[in-house]
Amino acid sequence: MILIGTGSEVHVVMRAGEKLSSEGYHVRVVSMPSWELFDKQPQDYRNAVLPPNIRARVSIEAGVKIGWEHYVGTDGRTIGLDHFGASAPGEVLFEKFGLTPETVAAAAKELLQRN
Repeated sequence: MILIGTGSEVHVVMRAGEKLSSEGYHVRVVSMPSWELFDKQPQDYRNAVLPPNIRARVSIEAGVKIGWEHYVGTDGRTIGLDHFGASAPGEVLFEKFGLTPETVAAAAKELLQRN
């Protein structure tokens, strides 16, 4: 499975990856700080980072989920928000809106069971 995060979400996918690895899953964690820079890379590089044959992909975005489907594919899952206006310390918001390692790990396991 591939777990993708950017910016403040990378620590979440790292922890989810550690949890899943300790349970025997093969996990790749990808930090994707810029879609634009990633998309400018040669196709061979992009395929090496996000192998097309690995369809169990989860991304996490503390902002809007729109656009992540390009990287997780039709079989993947994006965890994020579809609204604005919340204000609190980051760790409080992440917990309240389910942007946690546990949520990412559960989504990844669900994808593997479904596929």
